[in-house]
Amino acid sequence: MTADETGGVRPVKSAVYAVEVLEFLASRQNKPARLREIGDALGIPKSSLYALLRTLTERGWVRRDETGTLYGVGIRALMAGTNYLDSDARLRFVQPWLDALSTQLDETLHFGRLDGDDIVYLATRESTQYLRAINRVGRRLPATTTSLGKAILAHRSDDELRETLPDPLPGLTPASITDRAALLRDLALARERGYAVDREENTAGLMCFGFAVHHGTAVVDALSCSVPLARMTPERESEIVAAMSAAVASIERTAPADDGYGPSI
Repeated sequence: MTADETGGVRPVKSAVYAVEVLEFLASRQNKPARLREIGDALGIPKSSLYALLRTLTERGWVRRDETGTLYGVGIRALMAGTNYLDSDARLRFVQPWLDALSTQLDETLHFGRLDGDDIVYLATRESTQYLRAINRVGRRLPATTTSLGKAILAHRSDDELRETLPDPLPGLTPASITDRAALLRDLALARERGYAVDREENTAGLMCFGFAVHHGTAVVDALSCSVPLARMTPERESEIVAAMSAAVASIERTAPADDGYGPSI
């Protein structure tokens, strides 16, 4: 991090380490990590890391298992995340449309936000047709592997995308687009039709349709609908696209002004 990026103030190393540890543990979802794994991944000296983990554990930001060797995200992190969701005006405004779409389509719906190179899931409505519900709220996925992310990235210019996209692109499944040129072609198609599609690019067996949501500033939010390929037909696709397009148009038409609404962009 440069002096320009910090306003001339040097970052506090211990604070940077603490944030890096929490982000690393969160990125592993429900899989705890050992001290050595964390140290190897982040390059933090073992002595400093042990003291940091002890402090974070005592404060509730990190939890440790009964053996004392495995670490995961603690309950304080949950409290902070819940506060973010509760205070997000854009999310509160979109919730009724998620509910209505869930009733109308009975498919899994997501509302997500671009954060760096990732999509963060802020809300989910699960289909009643699934045997097991998986709550993705708080989960991060590479934006280029999701219809949510691609719908947002389609609003960036090709020049901007070439400068900012990671190289190589991350791949979660064999269907993930990992070639930059191929992704740019896919985003061009998304611009033409007005929505993005991912076909098993982050989850095998699922096809997802992503629609960017404009709030009057830079586009960072999107809605998506996920459908098992086994149930996908051209008629069902047309029905989903029509319902999602209408919902997004209503959201954009009736949303309050950005002043005091949602995060700063």
